[in-house]
Amino acid sequence: MKNVVLVLGFCLILCSCKNDKAQMQDEVTEEVSSELAYNFIPVTSAELSSGKLVRLDSFPSKYITPRPIDVWLPENYSKDKKYAVLYMHDGQMLFDATTTWNKQEWKVDEWASRLINEGKTKDFIVVAIHNISEIRWQDLFPQKAFNYIDESIKDSLVDIAGKGNFKLNGDNYLKCLVKEIKPLIDKQYSVHTDKSNTYVMGSSMGGLMSMYAVSEYPEIFGGAGCLSTHWVGARPVEDNPYPDAIFRYMNNSFPKAGSHKVYFDYGNKTLDKHYPQYASKVDGILKEKGYTEEDSKNLFFEDTEHSENSWNQRLDRPLEFLLNKD
Repeated sequence: MKNVVLVLGFCLILCSCKNDKAQMQDEVTEEVSSELAYNFIPVTSAELSSGKLVRLDSFPSKYITPRPIDVWLPENYSKDKKYAVLYMHDGQMLFDATTTWNKQEWKVDEWASRLINEGKTKDFIVVAIHNISEIRWQDLFPQKAFNYIDESIKDSLVDIAGKGNFKLNGDNYLKCLVKEIKPLIDKQYSVHTDKSNTYVMGSSMGGLMSMYAVSEYPEIFGGAGCLSTHWVGARPVEDNPYPDAIFRYMNNSFPKAGSHKVYFDYGNKTLDKHYPQYASKVDGILKEKGYTEEDSKNLFFEDTEHSENSWNQRLDRPLEFLLNKD
């Protein structure tokens, strides 16, 4: 009987070792597979003035529709030093005009390289999240601002938004950015991970989302750049409830001054012609929150329109303001 027990015990130990070995092998395989799944591929066709562009073609988010994510690395990027990180929306419009729908671009690589080389900004990389045009509005609208619109008129706002699909997804977009994309970037690239080296920037609806990002995650983002911010919220129409809702949200949720830098600007041509009327409201909120010229801007650019060409002509202003060396 004793021998039987010993044999059974030996068999159990053998099975346990095999199971542990198999489990370890599964974990290793899963880890390797995960690394392969997040392999950024050089975009060799990109026409850049400087630096390198790499792409994860279809980021498998559990929060938003999968889409490409680009990372721009400056010349001589090295793992021997740390870089700040600038997250930007509408990623396909930032670097290469030959591939954009309107043949315009932000010229991010030109300005970033120049400012870094001249010592006017920290060393930084850019993470560019592509948009999906059919759902861009739903992804980039500051979702909680919708709660400040009277319930009696919410159903009528589908026409103002100009969208058949009215399901807002801004909160999930931010969850993807904060809970999925940022941890990936922090792991795979030699970057500072703290708030003081993490920034977000966009234009139009991307400007709204950048304001929303620093409001919802003030512990993550130390600065926001909001160019030609679309305070209109949707299509410009009479009796539009969106601007009031957005500003009420800002009054309640925008971070107080002390540990953030925020940049807003606007022009007065094409779609930008609707923005000057809101400048005093933005100034008032910034003042009430304790911001001064040292940590906030709300700049007007005369005779400028709502386009990538306009934004690339003044991109040095927000980059230098937000990412200047301390």
